[in-house]
Amino acid sequence: MGIVTTQRLYNSFGLHIRELFGQSVYKVNIDAGFTCPNRDGTVGVGGCVYCNNDSFRPSSCKPAIGVRQQVENGISYLSKRYKADKFIAYFQPYTNTYAPVDELRRIYYEALAHPNIVGIAVGTRPDAIDEEKFQLLQTIAKDYFVLIEFGLQSIYDKSLSYINRGHGYACFLNALDMASNHRSLHIGAHIIVGFPTETVDEMLSMATVVSELRLGFLKIHQLQIVKGTLMAAEYAKNPFFVFDYEQYLDFLVEFVQRLSPEIVLQRMFATAPDDILIAPVWNKTRQQILIDIENKFRAADAFQGKRYSGTRQ
Repeated sequence: MGIVTTQRLYNSFGLHIRELFGQSVYKVNIDAGFTCPNRDGTVGVGGCVYCNNDSFRPSSCKPAIGVRQQVENGISYLSKRYKADKFIAYFQPYTNTYAPVDELRRIYYEALAHPNIVGIAVGTRPDAIDEEKFQLLQTIAKDYFVLIEFGLQSIYDKSLSYINRGHGYACFLNALDMASNHRSLHIGAHIIVGFPTETVDEMLSMATVVSELRLGFLKIHQLQIVKGTLMAAEYAKNPFFVFDYEQYLDFLVEFVQRLSPEIVLQRMFATAPDDILIAPVWNKTRQQILIDIENKFRAADAFQGKRYSGTRQ
């Protein structure tokens, strides 16, 4: 993986993928109709207290359409907008390994059947994968790029309990241990900063902890309060701290400086649709945020890994 220098402020996913494939590769979002074990009663009900999948799911990504049609629709749109011709099928909403292996095989290969799909990214939970599912993904990885994105959300069990996650940090570590036997797979994690159960120092400490794990990719974003969630109801009764814009940019610069320069950053902030977003309201476009992040890094003479002193395995 690429090492960040003062010229490369952070190890971005877009640049990493361009270096890997020799050109830009775009994600096609797929909703294959999965649910989650903390929704259907297996480990809990109600789902995570912050979760409303409409906060990140494109309108074209609907399970009723079918996987093949979603792939074709997504590729058609992205090809026209970006003149792209290589794509990763991104199984995003809910838990995308939460089904028998035969069903997963059918779903994944339905997406991979399109000649312009070069790989899959699978968003899932560490308690919804086992050796048989890893073997399936390892088989696919012989011919395609395969990225597994584990929803970690926090390394603190107090926060995982608060958000009704349905598993603890040890479960995530166990999934990483299983993944270590499948070196062809790319492994990522997703964390959210801003839970009221954590101090800012505890949030920053996650950079040091995840840097020493077997992770090649990381998503980090601020907690967003969105309509239709249990957290929204709690926030209405007892508003708690959420990052304002400048606070979050300052936090992000410090976090990324503590992060191993080998980890590829897939996401550094979230932008829920205005019609469901309650807080924090930044009134910034995605492009404006990216520009402001870069300016913050340059003003602080900062770059990914500047404060990192660990040694990854």
